Amino acid sequence: MKWFVFYYGQLLLKQQGDNLLVPEGDEPPVTVPEGHKVHEVTMNDGVKVKTFEIDGLDGLNGINDQWKLIGLRDSFNYIPLEDYLCGGKAAQILYWDKHSHYCPTCGVPTVQETPIMKKCPKCGLEMYPPIATAIIVLIQKGDEILLVHNRAFKRNYYGLVAGFLEAGESLEQCVHREVKEETGLTIKNLQYFGSQTWPYPSGLMVGFTAEYESGTIKLQEDELSAGAFYGKDNLPEIPKKMSIARKLIDWWLAKH
Repeated sequence: MKWFVFYYGQLLLKQQGDNLLVPEGDEPPVTVPEGHKVHEVTMNDGVKVKTFEIDGLDGLNGINDQWKLIGLRDSFNYIPLEDYLCGGKAAQILYWDKHSHYCPTCGVPTVQETPIMKKCPKCGLEMYPPIATAIIVLIQKGDEILLVHNRAFKRNYYGLVAGFLEAGESLEQCVHREVKEETGLTIKNLQYFGSQTWPYPSGLMVGFTAEYESGTIKLQEDELSAGAFYGKDNLPEIPKKMSIARKLIDWWLAKH
C-alpha cells in the first residue's frame, strides 16, 4: 500500500539513493495525528492508496536525509506519473474532507458514508468532492499562436487563454466568452483537444484549439499583463511539461 502523506500541501517522499519515492507498507510511515482520518483513495484502474495529513514533524524527527517534503506540483518531476496522479486525487479528497465537516444547508455535522460521499443526518443532503471546471484554448493565426502572461503566474512564462465555466453555459460558450473578455478577439473552428485533472485544489482543465477570426488584442488588464501572437522561432518561456497548456503548445510545435 502506498501512503500519500501531506504536510500543509507538501507531499512526504522517501529518499532512496538518488530517487524520491512514495512510501509503501502495511502501516503508515508516520504516526497519524489524533483526530485525523486516513482516507482510502481508489483510482480509475482500481489501484488503492491511502492518504492523510500531518500537522507536525515530530514523527519524522524533523526532515532529515531520509525524508523530503515536495510540493505536489513539483513532485511531477520526481515521481512516476501514476504516483503523481494518485497524489493529485488524494490531495483533492483531503481538501474536500476539510471543507465539508458541516452541512451547508442546516449546519449539522456530516457523516461520511462512502469514500467520496458525505451525508447530512438531518436533511439528507449528499456531498461529493466538488470539481471546478475550466477551459483552456490554443488560438492559431497563420503560423503563430496567442500566448498571454497572467498576473497570477509566479514566473515570467507565457501560457494560453483560460477561465472558469460559469453557470448556464456550455464549454464552447465558455471558450468564446473567455477569449472575448480577456483579449477582445473572436475565434472560429473550435475543436476539443483533451482534458486534465488539475488538483490545485480541485479542478478539471478542458483543452481546445481554435483559429483567430477577427479583432485586435485588447487585454483584460486586471488578469493579463501581456499577450501577443508568437511564431515557433520566437517563443517566450512556456509552461512546464505537466500542464495541458504545454501539451497544446507541443502539439502545435509538432505540426510546424
